[in-house]
Amino acid sequence: MSWAHRLVRMLPRRWAEALEADSRRWIIICPRCGHERSVWDIGGIRYKAAGSPRWYLRCPGCGQRSWHTVVKR
Repeated sequence: MSWAHRLVRMLPRRWAEALEADSRRWIIICPRCGHERSVWDIGGIRYKAAGSPRWYLRCPGCGQRSWHTVVKR
């Protein structure tokens, strides 16, 4: 569990659940192999955010580092 997720546990339950649900809607997609995972699953939080940023990450699917697109579903 990431330090950010530990901090979420200190919030009121309703807020923590809303934060987790919104973070799970944000999906990180590898441009090379198409592997998908949620922001929450990698230990991140993205709550009430907008836009489609790109994050430089290593893909667990293909093992390559590249600019992954973050989209809301």
